[in-house]
Amino acid sequence: MFIALTALLLTSCASAPDDGSGCGVVSTYLPSDPANHYFPLVVTDLDGKPVISKPNYPLAIGQHTFRVSELIDDETLQVRLAARVPKEITVMVEADTRYQLMAQFNVDKQYRGNDQSYWQPMIRSQEYHECQLPQE
Repeated sequence: MFIALTALLLTSCASAPDDGSGCGVVSTYLPSDPANHYFPLVVTDLDGKPVISKPNYPLAIGQHTFRVSELIDDETLQVRLAARVPKEITVMVEADTRYQLMAQFNVDKQYRGNDQSYWQPMIRSQEYHECQLPQE
């Protein structure tokens, strides 16, 4: 009886075959954290296609490239508007994982003029999050 119960439990715990429906979520909704130099960003393109920025992107497992623009609101930032260009970040999405994207303001020196190195997009945090792709 014990062996049969154990076998039944192990069978129910076994992972289902990968049917290609696994997904993860890339999010951009965290508020600014100026004390740690993190600011929101907006997504302009996903995998080479223009998108309307939204807080969450449920995505199939695999590599995805985001083109993003920073929303840094810091009085010490003195770069020209021409220097505030979008940048790319690639995320390797894994199943049931949420990735929080943010703009990191580099405060190691003063940035002026057309210096575009004042920020970079980054994954601020990564956590377990159940995911299900929307039905098409």
